[in-house]
Amino acid sequence: MPLAQSADALKAANLRGAALMVAAMALFAVEDTLLKRVATHLPVGEVLMIFGLGGMAVFAGLIKQRGERVLHPALWSRVMLIRTLFEILGRVFFTLSLVYTTLSSTSAILQATPIVVTAAGAMIWRAPVGAARWALILLGFAGVLMVLRPTSGAFSPLSILAVLGMLGFAGRDLATRAAPPVLSYAQLGLYGFAALVLSGIGLLIWDGPAVVPTGLDLAALSAAIIVGVAAYSCLTFAMRMGELSVVTPFRYSRLLFGMAMGVLVFGETPDTWEILGGVVIVIAGLSIMLTKQRRSS
Repeated sequence: MPLAQSADALKAANLRGAALMVAAMALFAVEDTLLKRVATHLPVGEVLMIFGLGGMAVFAGLIKQRGERVLHPALWSRVMLIRTLFEILGRVFFTLSLVYTTLSSTSAILQATPIVVTAAGAMIWRAPVGAARWALILLGFAGVLMVLRPTSGAFSPLSILAVLGMLGFAGRDLATRAAPPVLSYAQLGLYGFAALVLSGIGLLIWDGPAVVPTGLDLAALSAAIIVGVAAYSCLTFAMRMGELSVVTPFRYSRLLFGMAMGVLVFGETPDTWEILGGVVIVIAGLSIMLTKQRRSS
């Protein structure tokens, strides 16, 4: 009976974790949509700065509620400084990609982040990666090329923005794995949103003066802040609930939500190569996870 109860409890935890992961990906897609919409009226730097300040305020409140330190000494560690740098690069280029390219293609390319993390982990930490997983990594990169189509007339140099954003997020994820364990998710969230403020200030200096936002712009940005914090929280709880091998693959549902929002809100029409490339990336990523699961079992 205890074993049956344990199995039932694990199954329930997996279901809750999967549901939270899907919810997080849906919320991230909504956040991307709101930021893309607002950035058509306001400079990208201003959008990032306001969004970052709002997120900082929310996570600072959570930190105070939890009785934690806002400025923990571990913030100044080398790993955290590297994480902040990659966070800035990822956010700047990803947001620029949202503004200047389609949400569908940006969402598809973003799905390659776990594949890049796997490849970089093998090279940096000498993590064991066999021939089969290297083949899947190459397959994932082939999927990115299918979305980009660098040798065709449909290629847009602006698509590189999504690739740079994806590489920035991959570097952030790698640095997060090595981040001091004394830092809570709320502290990491605060520092991540602080990086957005720095990114916004830098872009405003480079791209021109700020614009007075309308009431509708502020409402959309407020909604993006609430949705973004909710998405980050759902993702964190999902990763701590159930088995990672069961919960993590549901990250790829973001591609479906991103393409759906692109079609419904912005009237985008993903072409055959974008859809096929996204499918290839997802298949490669899921297969890499399955091979990892078999090695650990």
